[in-house]
Amino acid sequence: MNILALDTSMGACSAAVLRADGGPARVLHLREQMMERGHAEALMPMVAEVMQEAGLDFAGVDLIAATTGPGSFTGVRIAIAAARGLALVTRAQLFGTDSLTVMARAAYLSGITSRAPFAVAVDARRGMLYLGLYDESGRRIEGPLLIAPDDAAALLPSRLKVAVGSGAALLADPGMRHGKRAEVTQPHLKPSAGMLAEIALEAGETVPILRPLYLRPPDAKPQAQTVVRR
Repeated sequence: MNILALDTSMGACSAAVLRADGGPARVLHLREQMMERGHAEALMPMVAEVMQEAGLDFAGVDLIAATTGPGSFTGVRIAIAAARGLALVTRAQLFGTDSLTVMARAAYLSGITSRAPFAVAVDARRGMLYLGLYDESGRRIEGPLLIAPDDAAALLPSRLKVAVGSGAALLADPGMRHGKRAEVTQPHLKPSAGMLAEIALEAGETVPILRPLYLRPPDAKPQAQTVVRR
């Protein structure tokens, strides 16, 4: 199976091609760049590069995966729109999962979870977190949630050892108040298309359509209609 994976949900942009021919051998081609803006301009050149490196044309893509959020309102839409458009052209199947689960896989594979439950926490600003809880095998327990740090600390499993992501430090003080101490690490962790491609392959699932996961309304609001008097 040939999988094209896309992520633009947070402060990075990445595209990956995973070639897996049914055996244990897998070849991953990845382009990734940290960026707060410019995902729309950067994504398709990355796609072209990984496709060329993989020696694959779009007709050979079986599955297109994208992170569905939470994250930047605009960023989430960029990867999903690209995946939908490419699927229409290639007739490839679609797959999506949330960005925190993609981050959790990277944390689990890094070996920092100490064989205990762990948290992925992303600073959602305005005093809130995007939170996901995962067991010692990297499987999701709860989330993604949009939640205040103190409320998040109350949800942490008693055996939890580690919290990762840009919002992990925001759990430290409220965690102590709730009698839960977690090591704060990997504050710059972001979702990656490479991890997403691996999840898509192992899931063996498809979805009919990709839909963004928005846990809060967009910051931008339409202007009130102005009445022009004559």
